[in-house]
Amino acid sequence: MNDDFGNPVPQFGTAEYATAPASNRCQFCQQLLGGTYYRVNEARSCLGCAEKMRTEIAVDKHAAYVRALAYGIGAAVIGMIGYALIAILLQGWVISYMSIGVGWLVGTAMMKGSNGFGGRRYQVAAALLTYAAVSMAAIPIWIHFASEHEQKRQTQQQKLEDEQRELEQESGQRTSDPQPAHTSRLQMSLANLGAWLGRVAILGLASPFIELRGNPFWGAMGLLILFWGIRIAWRIAAGRPFGIYGPFSENP
Repeated sequence: MNDDFGNPVPQFGTAEYATAPASNRCQFCQQLLGGTYYRVNEARSCLGCAEKMRTEIAVDKHAAYVRALAYGIGAAVIGMIGYALIAILLQGWVISYMSIGVGWLVGTAMMKGSNGFGGRRYQVAAALLTYAAVSMAAIPIWIHFASEHEQKRQTQQQKLEDEQRELEQESGQRTSDPQPAHTSRLQMSLANLGAWLGRVAILGLASPFIELRGNPFWGAMGLLILFWGIRIAWRIAAGRPFGIYGPFSENP
């Protein structure tokens, strides 16, 4: 007793840290633990911190999932735009590897939004968003490359119109006024805009399998890489394992 209190600082340091380094402190609030403690995963916790985290998890479940979806959708849009831009610039099959980057981006963004919470519904959402981002990127890619063929089509159409004018001049017929036809086409386009957007969405979502018809080998490679990216998103969205266990006693 006299030795302990006669030189309290050295004896306290020796007894506290040599025999039980940090194991008798809460790893969250750093307070000394008594004879009873809890475990949050592998970390020791006091009763107050364990109950606080248990309450916050129960309250934050729905909000965390909504934030994760919002972050995931944003990441999917960014991934789709980046995928399309790189595909347009490189114009090569190697851009299929961007599927891996999209999967990582979506999964990481969702875990950022949920503060690390994950689970099956997070994984399903991450997989669907990754697939949608990669497949829908085909639409702007097709539109871009289709514009290259537009000049050829216009040239051919101009030749046909010139030939038609020559025939009409020879036969003495007047060319019909193109304005009503143009107006009719515009009205039809406005009326069918919703149906057109729906067909475009379906076509985009089916694009990874449509590629199989054009080039079966590279189409299969693209699908394989896409599923690899989905798997990465799935694994990231599993989140960190989290569990609160206890109470435990220092003296069994």
